[in-house]
Amino acid sequence: MMQEQNDKTGLLVSVIIPAYRCSSTISQAVQSALAQEVPLEILIIDDQSPENLKDVLAPYLSLEQVHYYRNKRNLGAAGSRNEGVRLAKGEYVAFLDADDWWEAGKLKKQLAFMKQTGAVLCSTGRELVTPDGKLTGRMIRVKPEISYRDMLFHNSINCSSVVLKTEVAREFPMEYEDSHEDYIMWLRILKKYKKAAAVDEPLLKYRLSAGGKSGNKLHSAAMTWKVYRYLGFGIIKSTLCFAAYAVNGVRKYAMAYLHVGGRSGV
Repeated sequence: MMQEQNDKTGLLVSVIIPAYRCSSTISQAVQSALAQEVPLEILIIDDQSPENLKDVLAPYLSLEQVHYYRNKRNLGAAGSRNEGVRLAKGEYVAFLDADDWWEAGKLKKQLAFMKQTGAVLCSTGRELVTPDGKLTGRMIRVKPEISYRDMLFHNSINCSSVVLKTEVAREFPMEYEDSHEDYIMWLRILKKYKKAAAVDEPLLKYRLSAGGKSGNKLHSAAMTWKVYRYLGFGIIKSTLCFAAYAVNGVRKYAMAYLHVGGRSGV
């Protein structure tokens, strides 16, 4: 058991899973969190999903680690994550989308690396997964150290891979649901804390979905533009950052698809 365990609660990590129309995938996400070898709680935030998620989650709701909450109104993914952060009792929070899952040992490796580097935020590499859950062998790597400047031109931090100090998550809540709210959060954190850490292993299994918020590339590009504007960047700086972001985005996925079964570059 790691020394950083929260003395008051006995919990080290609060895993936050926003849930909406995810009845076919959420069980795998929850199971992957339960398989982690650290003291944790799992906070499932039901964002007014039309499905009866309590029935789907029934095998887990009797477990001490699993807590289910249903929003009184639809808050969106960002608002649901913020609600999870508010409820969190662990020293760290970890975000996990209901259609993704983790490899065993993910949190333990990240927490050890955060202790080694002093980082307040840590992400990981990921393997792309088909919408029906089949592994593709296509990997997206990460640099062990990610700077604010790096992030201006390329968002290499995937939300479902993040472990973050709870106090920092509360300092920088997610905002602007009509943009990439997680990208804004990472940039604000790195602007203050300078650098993030990342474990360069595909410890996140990331499900591709054309129906997701960022599935449409043109829509995703528009949301990225809004990120820079919401951060207060002028037209020239926003244009330069956006151009670099677009080039890096194409390169990231091209490398992943060219190196099937191997390790791609970023």
